[in-house]
Amino acid sequence: MSKPESSKKKIQAIRGMNDLLPGQSALWQYFEGTVQALMQRYGYAEIRTPIVEQTALFARSIGEVTDIVEKEMYTFEDRNGDSLTLRPEGTASCVRAAMEHGLLHNQTQRLWYQGPMFRHERPQKGRYRQFHQVGLEAFGLDGPDIDAEVILLSARLWKELGLLDHVTLELNSLGSNEARAAYRDKLVAYFEQHRDQLDEDSLRRLSSNPLRILDSKNPDMAPMLADAPKLMDHLDAASREHFEALTALLEAAGIDYVINPRLVRGLDYYCRTVFEWTTTALGSQGTVCAGGRYDGLVEQLGGKPTPAVGFAMGIERLILLLDTLELVPQAALGELDLYVLPMDDGATAQAMLLAEQVRSELPELRLQLHCGGGSFKSRIKKADKSGARMALLLGEDELAEGRVTLKFLREERDQLSLAQDALAKTLANLASDVRA
Repeated sequence: MSKPESSKKKIQAIRGMNDLLPGQSALWQYFEGTVQALMQRYGYAEIRTPIVEQTALFARSIGEVTDIVEKEMYTFEDRNGDSLTLRPEGTASCVRAAMEHGLLHNQTQRLWYQGPMFRHERPQKGRYRQFHQVGLEAFGLDGPDIDAEVILLSARLWKELGLLDHVTLELNSLGSNEARAAYRDKLVAYFEQHRDQLDEDSLRRLSSNPLRILDSKNPDMAPMLADAPKLMDHLDAASREHFEALTALLEAAGIDYVINPRLVRGLDYYCRTVFEWTTTALGSQGTVCAGGRYDGLVEQLGGKPTPAVGFAMGIERLILLLDTLELVPQAALGELDLYVLPMDDGATAQAMLLAEQVRSELPELRLQLHCGGGSFKSRIKKADKSGARMALLLGEDELAEGRVTLKFLREERDQLSLAQDALAKTLANLASDVRA
């Protein structure tokens, strides 16, 4: 009896949700390890939140009329009829968790997170429907010094990844809610005078989120947008003082920046400082990190007024940037150092013991043991295919003499015959020479 046609069809990954294959994972581990070490050095503690939250969390925090809530969220009803959403960003979940567990009561917090986010948008290079972000949030600090520290941390990350010369820091201030509301009225009046020049997206945003029109990438609108009122010209005194103090701190630290009056960010909860790190190496999708201050969000979600600032960066975009600029250290690619090869089945047990001994004495060494038998010729082919720099050969003669043969697979060097008790020292020296 033949199977139904549907059961024969190959099941593939959902569009925009990608597998991370072994050849790519080493690069991700390098990036994530660099981030984790940096966060620890700055005193930020990791927080992990669920990927599913109540839909109301994002509707109330991000804003009902943003593109994310209106068009991009993965929202569904569970069996109890509750509306749930796969998280489209990390800040709202972080705030919810901090409030729920009392982390914000009369105390400051420096938190960071990483993990998958979900948005139903058109997949393109470096931007997917399931994507991954690293973010940090600092709560309970309202001065420009914490804004500066957050930016300095991101700058140090670029330096450690070799990206600092390939990114540009863009700054703006959105001012207070009151100042922004007054500016919004002036902006709407200006756009109404130029309504015939607005595209479809901008006309839709005119009544709901007019500041986002400033962020339009439509080249036909560029001259009109260049003449639009500048938010920086309508800041309240406190926000202006905050921004001037921030730029002074950045200048003292030697951080270059440009002021971008059209930088507004896409989420409703931002106020005062907003910033982006951009690059020209990835074409039009040039933002690799974005953040700012969101002093009203905790109160908006039912908590006490709490100043806060943070950023998020897309891991896929940064991995693509590192790969494009060929900035990945060879040692970060996870290539094997050593392939331990019993030359026949009689040497398998001793080769396994020797491999475990090396792993104990040199835990940093990347070592793989040959398994699966086969002819000597096929074993050598597998050693070469493994990508290892060296092969450790153990056969009948080596067993009888208590020695091993070290064969170089990637260099024109004579193979070495070593006493087994001298093996670890030789391997340590060879590994340090390569990684120096």
